[in-house]
Amino acid sequence: MNRRVFASAVTLLVAALATSSAVAQTKTAPPPAKATAAAPTAPAPAAPAKWVAPVKGLATVDMVPGQSKIVGKEIVTTLKLKNTSTGSINLLKVDELWYDKSTPRKLVSSATSYYRKPFLPGEIIDVELRAPVGAAPPDINMLTFAHANGAVKASKVKGF
Repeated sequence: MNRRVFASAVTLLVAALATSSAVAQTKTAPPPAKATAAAPTAPAPAAPAKWVAPVKGLATVDMVPGQSKIVGKEIVTTLKLKNTSTGSINLLKVDELWYDKSTPRKLVSSATSYYRKPFLPGEIIDVELRAPVGAAPPDINMLTFAHANGAVKASKVKGF
């Protein structure tokens, strides 16, 4: 008989605790405060760039050539390039070779520039080439382009 009394007392205690915790959880929330104009927030960060498959073989770019200037003891040439390929161009390399006009095919100076990030389709970048000035003044320059997976064909355009 002691067990029956004890079991019913435990059941009554568990039921009382369960109902009190349920009542405590269902308290009504205070009424919402009056809506005010929200403070302007910072714009959402730009979505990360998607991976674009790289070009294998011949890639194409449009080029707007800039003026070459002598600054100190260097020839500075600036170019604007736009990727017109369907894929990204990885490890773009731009070489500029300067030749002497009086002596045919005599190389006077050269410069190389690398664009180490993936050059995405439709992206426009600025490339700066700095070649040292030698004793003979350079007259004729030639630009060559290459990338990690092949050659690059550059087309001169007036603007983008």
